[in-house]
Amino acid sequence: MDGSVELQIIVEGWRFIYHSYCVANQFQLLEMLASRRENIEIFHRDMPYIDRAWETKISLFDRPNETLLRSIPSPGVNQSADVTLRMYCPWDFSVSSSAQTWVFAATEWGVITRNVLDAMGVRSIAQTPVNSQVKIITPSAWSKAGLIRSGVEADRIAVVPLGVDPQIYYPAQGDRRQSLRDNFGWSNYFIFLNIGGQTDRKGIRPLLKAFAAVVDKYPHARLVLKGSELLYPSRDEIAEACRVVLDDAERARVLPRLIYTGTQLSFAEIAELYQAADVYVSPYLAEGFNLPVLEAAACGLLVICTEGGPTDDFTRSDFALRIESKFTAVVVDGETLFMLAPEWEHLTDLMLGAIEQPGIAAKARVAGPGFVAEHFSWRCGVDRLFEVIGGDKQGEDQSIFEPIIL
Repeated sequence: MDGSVELQIIVEGWRFIYHSYCVANQFQLLEMLASRRENIEIFHRDMPYIDRAWETKISLFDRPNETLLRSIPSPGVNQSADVTLRMYCPWDFSVSSSAQTWVFAATEWGVITRNVLDAMGVRSIAQTPVNSQVKIITPSAWSKAGLIRSGVEADRIAVVPLGVDPQIYYPAQGDRRQSLRDNFGWSNYFIFLNIGGQTDRKGIRPLLKAFAAVVDKYPHARLVLKGSELLYPSRDEIAEACRVVLDDAERARVLPRLIYTGTQLSFAEIAELYQAADVYVSPYLAEGFNLPVLEAAACGLLVICTEGGPTDDFTRSDFALRIESKFTAVVVDGETLFMLAPEWEHLTDLMLGAIEQPGIAAKARVAGPGFVAEHFSWRCGVDRLFEVIGGDKQGEDQSIFEPIIL
């Protein structure tokens, strides 16, 4: 490279919190800033959080990356560029002053929900300029299908998957893994792990029901749930799920074997949870991508996740077991949503099999990290992003991430 700037990008978004849009934005920014991309000039405009209570005092990254993120210059008030990329909610589909305007948008429930539309101040996505000059990047075929089902024209959307940083998410070897398990107090247990908001759509109810059956046979099993009290009332969601789906005998088995933390952790600390666990379990009902499944695979964990959703894009049989599910339309407060209903009995069988057949996890420990590093690093994701904003979005989007409209 000769050092000349070939592409100017203004990113408008969130930083420094553990929200999915923010996580994607920060890692994309760091990859764009990598030395091999010296012909890219980046500006960042911080957008207000939906809730000021989201502000956190901890550093999510190590000091060099934190410093790098904070060093990105802000654009001028009326500054234009080759591309403006918006990475925040509510979505803004108005045309920017840049040559191209792209909006990151993900749908979980198979459609754009009423809550999202209300936040934008419209009753329908058709009341926005979404099908004019602005285009959308979305992280999965499932999410793309939801946008199309809601009225977004297919040629306005490009699938750009999320990724992982292999310098953070990788398997811990030998003594290091044992040391982590000792520090967490997990040495004598078989650890099932789940990380996320612990809301109904994340699958907390089928997970608890299946775990109750697992510990009836294997009382040394433990379920570790990492929530985020900053963003969601995860502890309350778990308590409510226990009351709803478990009977008295099941609660008596589950509660002493349930380990919960809602503490804010850095990305490196989150990686240690993956590195120390035995299996990652995600019986989700509705997701736009489900990044923790990808992070877990990168750390060498066998993953058990719902079949038919966005994780189909980036999981393979040599490191992932898919839970049988049924695509279901549900009406909630007069609104039709679409979800995947995972079969908790099949989930139970898969969790039992993970304990009884250790060779499955041993195979995943090798296959998962290699696959993710090759195909779903943040470098791969940002390469794809640059293909898209450079006008080359046909081909890969069609062959690998072709959506199924249900």
